[in-house]
Amino acid sequence: MTAASTAIARLDTIPDGAAVGLSVESDGARHDLIVVRFGKRAVAYVNACPHLGTPLETFPGRFLDHTGKRLLCSTHGALFRREDGFCVFGPCVGLFLVKAPVSVVDGAVVLTGPVPPPLHPRP
Repeated sequence: MTAASTAIARLDTIPDGAAVGLSVESDGARHDLIVVRFGKRAVAYVNACPHLGTPLETFPGRFLDHTGKRLLCSTHGALFRREDGFCVFGPCVGLFLVKAPVSVVDGAVVLTGPVPPPLHPRP
């Protein structure tokens, strides 16, 4: 891990295929993230829909649709691929969730750089 890296979760606390919400500190600011586990790797997104900038979940920790295969924005029903954050259904089709830089190091999900700002909502 570099000096700029910050462990934000243990990978083994996230069920494989699941998405969890985490609040992290980066560059002096607090950021809400969604972390999705895929076996021994993880991806993370800023918890903000590119349509309106609202958090994806209505109920804490509930990020996936009824199939468990897509991330769901409960504000307008937008669906995003878990693998890359691409919107496949809803008012923001073709847009992406903003990725946060993470990697897995020694069983920990590590924030490896600053969290980018969420996309500005469409007018």
